Amino acid sequence: MSFNPPDGSPHRVEPVPKSANLVIVANRLPVDRVEQEDGTVAWRRSPGGLVSALEPVMRSNNGTWIGWPGGTDSDLEPFEEGGMNLVPMSLSAQEIEEFYEGFSNGTLWPIYHDVVAKPEFHREWWDSYVTVNQRFAERAAEVAGKGATVWVHDYQLQLVPQMLRELRPDLRIGFYLHIPFPPNELFQQLPWRRQILEGLLGADLVGFQLAGGAQNFVRLVRQRVGHKTHRDLVYLPDGRTVRAAAFPISIDAAGFEELARSEGVGKRATAIREALGNPRKIFLGIDRLDYTKGIHARLRAFSELIVDEHFDVEEAVFVQVATPSRERVEQYRILRDEIDRLVGRVNGDLGRIGRPAISYLHSSYPREEMAALYRAADIMVVTPYRDGMNLVAKEYVACRFEDDGALVLSEFAGAANELRQAWLVNPYDINGMKSALLEAFEADERETSKRMKAMRKTVLANDVVAWANSFLEGLSHERPSHGKQVRPATRS
Repeated sequence: MSFNPPDGSPHRVEPVPKSANLVIVANRLPVDRVEQEDGTVAWRRSPGGLVSALEPVMRSNNGTWIGWPGGTDSDLEPFEEGGMNLVPMSLSAQEIEEFYEGFSNGTLWPIYHDVVAKPEFHREWWDSYVTVNQRFAERAAEVAGKGATVWVHDYQLQLVPQMLRELRPDLRIGFYLHIPFPPNELFQQLPWRRQILEGLLGADLVGFQLAGGAQNFVRLVRQRVGHKTHRDLVYLPDGRTVRAAAFPISIDAAGFEELARSEGVGKRATAIREALGNPRKIFLGIDRLDYTKGIHARLRAFSELIVDEHFDVEEAVFVQVATPSRERVEQYRILRDEIDRLVGRVNGDLGRIGRPAISYLHSSYPREEMAALYRAADIMVVTPYRDGMNLVAKEYVACRFEDDGALVLSEFAGAANELRQAWLVNPYDINGMKSALLEAFEADERETSKRMKAMRKTVLANDVVAWANSFLEGLSHERPSHGKQVRPATRS
């Protein structure tokens, strides 16, 4: 199998590095597989801000990134790309079904997102989750140098910190949860709640998007595991102190603004408006197709505004991009069918020839096209029922370099904690959402500019590099043995 980057030059295939000073452990590698016409596989760097933030840190620290590249290939060798050592982890078809689609996204994802959908509990899913986490931990233990820093990411790998600590007690271990962390009444539904908590306690620092998530975690550890806690600290019987704190993630704000200012993106934004008939206002939603994102509710609210004659399809159009997601999972197939039916019904009832009320795109797009959509849109609509942060909201703000545009944002997105100048909505309240969409539609330039300036100041000052540096700095702090009298944890 070949490893060719987009420019056609070969990647250097490396032996497994055994002395990395910084190891990132995540479910996915920071590159995407690209199938070539000749059947070979090339790798293209993922566009995510996490990669941009960590790449310079990894280069300067002999860093290594461990993750699954997608697919079921089991013969992938470690390789180097852009100064980063990449170590692919294989998953079998059964593990993809049970660990990834099953326990991670059929059990944990619904619970952590306020049970918007009903979670499923299967013992074989849990067994697979344990097995895969153990394999990730063992790989990290092999790769990390003595006394290295290991940063584990997200809900798929919550057992890794403790497993890794048992293998390599010399390591400094951090964990960051990118999605919300639920309150006790939801988390306690998990039959394996104690194992998850103990897995996370293997880390020296456990990071969350919001302070509420950190507080939920500390409270659960006290109630369900029985460890002594004080504010954001957990005192373990072995003398270790674990800190739980909020580190709100962000984006490569300067990079998005630079892209939005580019001539090519500007021309594409103009072309998008022209293709849509140059309406007075363009509403935009960009989401992964997921039941937590509130896509159906927002499209319904928009269509009702047309029915109520607040505006018509000559004045306003809603562009909804829904990136394909977990299409083998039944709940996601049902959601797609529901959205398809709604869009068809709305356009059939309200659209005109050449002027649909909703332009629906079930596809993924490169960063340049996203930036052009952000520039073309007058009103960004981000209405998840629950979201750890939602970086789309911040990307839109970063691209509005002329301090124009409006953001309608769910109060249940983590971003609402920072972007207070958005039109905040409860996505369960259709009438309230309609009012917010209409206010944003009718707002004058002075109002939108005032709000956007404040939000841009926040996003540009707190970018993804500041987030990564903040977490790694917090992780680097030495925590001597606490020396407190702590009884062994009780069983729950």
